[in-house]
Amino acid sequence: AAVSLASHIYPSIGEQKVLFVGAGEMVELTATHFAAHHPRRLSFANRTLERAEQLADRFRGRPLTLNDLSSQLAAHDIVITCTASPRPIIGKGLVESALRVRKHRPMLMFDLAVPRDIEGEVGALDDVFLYTVDDLGKIAREGMDARQNAVSQAEVIIENQVTDFMHWVGNRELVPTIRALRDSGERARRHTFERALRRLAKGDDPQMVLEQLSRSLTAKLLHAPTHALSHSREEDREELARLLSRLYQIARPE
Repeated sequence: AAVSLASHIYPSIGEQKVLFVGAGEMVELTATHFAAHHPRRLSFANRTLERAEQLADRFRGRPLTLNDLSSQLAAHDIVITCTASPRPIIGKGLVESALRVRKHRPMLMFDLAVPRDIEGEVGALDDVFLYTVDDLGKIAREGMDARQNAVSQAEVIIENQVTDFMHWVGNRELVPTIRALRDSGERARRHTFERALRRLAKGDDPQMVLEQLSRSLTAKLLHAPTHALSHSREEDREELARLLSRLYQIARPE
């Protein structure tokens, strides 16, 4: 969560100088995540210099003691603390001095210790973004909730897309049948229309020609379904009648 939050505040962690205060497992784990982003500098401050040197060797950083904080804090943009100290080791005054040296360039600070390593008043300073372990836990939970919501939304989107795709595939499979049906209707229309034109050219009564045209076209279009229904097997007749009623949107008599 600390690395993710730092990535949102700073455009590139690779341009920042990071200070770790403490040398326990939490610091080691957090340093591993930060090191993967190749920050400009990694520094490790600890009560015993030997342990700080061990971490510095592993992560190619600089070892410091806690006494160095007063002079070195200002040189770092991101500070992560997690010691076993019973009282804060970074106070408001120390941070204020560092900010003056930095000409009030902002600092991002993560206090992962319980009890706290950084005085709570530090969070009230204008140029400091201070997050405690409780804050990070909340952010992590919110991130998990957001991911779960995203998963749910993705499932809905995928389901809808699959439905649309299958509908499209179904339509694609029906294209030849639909085209053949339209072609058949078009042939019937053209044949009936041409015959009507010939009758009109001969001088037949237009109203009678149109009446005959409509009757003939209706008969041609309904011939295939009525023939199929009347010549269907008895066991298929009910299903075929139901399908024709649905296709032609007609109500079947009770």
